[in-house]
Amino acid sequence: MTAELAVVVGASGTLGGAITDALRTAGLHVVAVARTAPPSTETTTGVAADVGTADGAGAITAAVTALGAPVRMIVQAAGLPPTGPLASIDPDALGTTVALKVGGLLRLVRAVDSVLGAGSRIVALGGHFGSEPSPDACAAGVTNAALANLVRQLAAVYGPRGITAHLVAPGPVDTPRMRGLAAAAAERRGIAVDEVLAERAAESPLGRFVTPAEVAWTVATLLAPEADALHGATLALDAGARHGLF
Repeated sequence: MTAELAVVVGASGTLGGAITDALRTAGLHVVAVARTAPPSTETTTGVAADVGTADGAGAITAAVTALGAPVRMIVQAAGLPPTGPLASIDPDALGTTVALKVGGLLRLVRAVDSVLGAGSRIVALGGHFGSEPSPDACAAGVTNAALANLVRQLAAVYGPRGITAHLVAPGPVDTPRMRGLAAAAAERRGIAVDEVLAERAAESPLGRFVTPAEVAWTVATLLAPEADALHGATLALDAGARHGLF
């Protein structure tokens, strides 16, 4: 019989890939979901699906059903497309990003609902700007704030079944996507990319970025039984950059 499953959406991205590796190391068989199917191996089943569509959710259901094992964890780690700052963002882009990230989480949950059980984890990857709004990251802020609200609603509905919901909210993570956004900001402002990166790193009292490995470690840690106590909570992985108390 196949080991317990983890379903990771956005598995081909830097963060999704690191999470996939961490969950495989933890002994789970990973259903790795991306628009282009990741390679399948003995411990991974690659699935081509867009969680922003009903067809994508159906593909996830089919893959999980074929494996015939319970789902221990689902992770919505789909990345957001670049949309620009508040001054230039297309207002319609806000609906698109919310539909992908927030609507995608709900589709993912529904796609595997029948094989979730006591001890299963629902995990969404949000971000720092959901609680620290920045006009330079308009869509990320709006989308991740909405994601936090949905996670709380899922916690209320799924908690009585012993299924917990969690939001993991990293600060700036050192990824190619983040560096690409920094390059775009540098071009808009007419300064060097290194200057933008230094500004972002300086938001943390540690003067550094969060790493993909640290995000993956946090997600894998939620497999522990003791993580029940984190039900409904937001785990802020911002290296001290967040200013709010809550």
